[in-house]
This record gives sequence, structure tokens and C-alpha cells, in this order.
Amino acid sequence: MQGLRILITGGAGFLGSHLCDRLVAQGADVLCLDNFFTGAKRNIRHLIDNHNFELIRHDIVQPMFLEVDQIYNLACPASPVHYQYNPVKTVKTNVMGAINMLGLAKRVKARILQASTSEIYGSPQEHPQTETYWGHVNPIGLRSCYDEGKRVAETLMMDYHRQNQVDIRLVRIFNTYGPRMAISDGRVVSNFVVQALRNEPITIYGDGSQTRSFCYVSDMIDAFIKMMNNEDFIGPVNLGNPTEFSIKQLAELVVESTQSKSQITYKPLPQDDPIQRRPDITLAKEKLNWEPQVELKEGLHKAVDYFREFIA
Repeated sequence: MQGLRILITGGAGFLGSHLCDRLVAQGADVLCLDNFFTGAKRNIRHLIDNHNFELIRHDIVQPMFLEVDQIYNLACPASPVHYQYNPVKTVKTNVMGAINMLGLAKRVKARILQASTSEIYGSPQEHPQTETYWGHVNPIGLRSCYDEGKRVAETLMMDYHRQNQVDIRLVRIFNTYGPRMAISDGRVVSNFVVQALRNEPITIYGDGSQTRSFCYVSDMIDAFIKMMNNEDFIGPVNLGNPTEFSIKQLAELVVESTQSKSQITYKPLPQDDPIQRRPDITLAKEKLNWEPQVELKEGLHKAVDYFREFIA
């Protein structure tokens, strides 16, 4: 990484800030770009005085002109609470943001990695999900601003690659958790941990039998960097933990990890909420020599320690 100039959009967010840490530690010159809609300055404050780090306040819906070698395009609200708050803005960030970052990559001949999502599979009718599955997405539902926005971003990446030979990498991120998730994130791990630490009822939507897989943040950052620096494979590739847990199992693990007095309560399942979600990571193992190393119990303890600082 020594000497590379690397742009990370959404660099003050949950995943972006961990990626900034890793790349700065490896000697790269990191440009962290964020409009702070969901990112937080506290996530990157410890890097501000590092001579290898630069913070730029900017919204990728507007064009950006820089000289860089690599671009990690992570900018976009990633939780339903945040991306449904301003759905038009979410679509703009996904679509216009991708166009602007691809335009930059084309101009300066930079490699660009697009952070796509398991949400492009929608409520899947194939289980587990492989990269060849086209998905089952409601194009006019409450989640479509994010789901379809990310699908269009993938389309743009592939079309810029085919038409303009832009050097792209496509990753599809499954549920990821760890320190620096926002307390008001609205995603299931942060919701459960915060409720448990406050000894409030833990809210499960549906009957709790729906499943997810949970990847610890350090494993995901490993995969990002491996993918960006792979010379022969553009993706798309699923990145996530293939071990499947029901939402009820997760709630019970969180209660155990926090030693909480919380009870579990049940509410109706939101519209288009997927019943099953688990990545097939055969391709990631084969092409990147990557698979997650951190088990859910271990990762939850680290996440709980982080959240305790804000709940105490």
C-alpha cells in the first residue's frame, strides 16, 4: 500500500472508518470523503493528525475531482431506518454517486471497488444465495430505494467496465457488525445490544425464525483489501459469514453476552423483510482465499464492549 493514494467514500461510516484505519496502518495515503449523513467524526477523529490521512466533507451526488490510484465506493446509508428516511436521496447517492465515482475512475485510470449488498437478492427464492442468482426484489416497496439503487450501481459498474474499460471490483456485503455501528442504526445487532444493555425489551419483528448471517467487521475489511488488490477477478463476489442464525438465536446470544435482564417481545414483520439470508462464499474462498475467522460469540463481546461506553 506504500505510496498509493486511496479514496474512501463514506470513510467516516462504520465500515469506511475501519478501512481507513487499516489502509493508513499499511502506509497508504488515505482520502476519507463523507457528507456525515450517517458517518460520524468520532469514528475517524484519532486519524486527523496522521500525515497519511485527509478528511474531505463532500457529497458524492456532486462530482469530485481528485488524483487517486484506488477508490472504495462505500458511501450510502445502509440501514432501513436511515435509507428510508430520505429514499430519493438514497437513490441519488447510489446512482449519481456511482456515476460520479466511475467518471473519476475513468479520468484518472483508478481501480474502483463498489460496495454492493446482499439486498440486491431481495427476499431470495434461492438459498443460500450465489452470485449467479438474479434476485427477487420489489421495485416499488419501501426498501427499493436501497435495493434497486444498489442494483443500478452494479449495472453502471459493469457498463463502465465494458464500454470504457474502467477497472472495477464488485463486492456484495452481507450483514456485518462490530464497533462503530451507530446506536440509532436500526440494524438488528445494534438494536439488540442497545436494548439489552438498557435492560429494555428486545424487539423481534416476526416470530424470530427468519435467518441472517453475521460477519465481524475485521473479516469484512480483510476481504475488501484482498478484492481490491486481486488482479484477475472483478466479481461480483459475496462477502459474509456463511454460518446461519435465526433472529431469536441472535437475541438469546446478545442477552447472554450482556448478562441482561431483558425479555423478548414480538412485533409484526415489516414489508419485504427477507425470511432467509445466507451467502454462498465458494467464490470468495476460491478467488480471494478468504473466509471469516471471527465467530459470532467472540465478535458480539467486542461489539458489546464498544456499546457499553455509550450506554453507561
